[in-house]
Amino acid sequence: MPLLIREYGLSKPPREMKQSYWRLVARQFRKKKMAMVSLVVLVLLGLIAAGAPFIAEEKPIYMVADGKTYWFPNVFDYDDLLYFRFDLWEPGEGDRAIMPIVPYPPQRTNLRARLSAPDADHWLGTDDTGRDVLSRIIWGTRVSMSIGFISVGISIVVGVTIGAAAGYYRGWVDSAAQRIIEVILCFPALILILSVRVFLPPHIFYVMLVLGLTRWPVIARLVRGEFLKLRDSDFAMAARASGYGDGRIIFKHLLPNAMAPVLVSATFGVAGAILIESALSFLGFGVAPPTASWGELLSQAKRYIEQAWWLVVYPGAMIFIAVTAFNLVGEGLRDAMDPRLRQ
Repeated sequence: MPLLIREYGLSKPPREMKQSYWRLVARQFRKKKMAMVSLVVLVLLGLIAAGAPFIAEEKPIYMVADGKTYWFPNVFDYDDLLYFRFDLWEPGEGDRAIMPIVPYPPQRTNLRARLSAPDADHWLGTDDTGRDVLSRIIWGTRVSMSIGFISVGISIVVGVTIGAAAGYYRGWVDSAAQRIIEVILCFPALILILSVRVFLPPHIFYVMLVLGLTRWPVIARLVRGEFLKLRDSDFAMAARASGYGDGRIIFKHLLPNAMAPVLVSATFGVAGAILIESALSFLGFGVAPPTASWGELLSQAKRYIEQAWWLVVYPGAMIFIAVTAFNLVGEGLRDAMDPRLRQ
């Protein structure tokens, strides 16, 4: 560093020379305007998913009734409120409550308001059983985002484990891993998922599990390639010469340096998982009704496309926004990690 400073006549090191790799990536990522906007959109979707009980629910956030104070009855079950009809409650003297913005639960039906167009009461209309579409979209955000993140998390755990073992140990371990990856990649993902789903109950956990166990080969190949490059690097050889075990070398020294392409692939993987879940739910093999997800909303709306346009437009728009945002964040992250594209 002093030689470089003297050579270029610098009084202090350049800013980029002092930055760590991930700080440099973050700085380059912030220059991508569309990626930053997409990241803000994803953060908002995450907040909506996490705060669904505080946004769309018939139970109040705070309630004073008959001299008793209840905090967060929309989250916690109180024994004396188990049979309380919040939709029929008329506050008396001294009673008060703070209600969510959308005072409708996702599964509350109202046949009198069946297929109502968007109005002041139901901002995005109602479905064929009178359920509020906005409430179901908000709760569907939690389900769809959870399926995307958890399924990708499963694929990362499986893919990183198999890819790291194949790239580090090589030999028969690498050959066996490669044959397993090739066998899984021979089958179309959607067809394989449909085949497996036939033998499993219609539960959201199995949707996450099947998606995760069918999308790990891509991550395994990325990690294997990185480990093949890093295994014989100077720092890895120094770690082995110091007497460190294979576990410490893999997880502490090699894996942190091999995670960059995995993170990029994960962002695209979440978008793909949301699309596949939507397709499965639309075909009737995904999230089982009455649980709300974006794909399930589209599945329920396919019989009323001509007479209830709002049942198709709003869930479809949410899928488009989420998938586009994840793809743009993935592209921005990929460009920020590529030194050839740094400004």
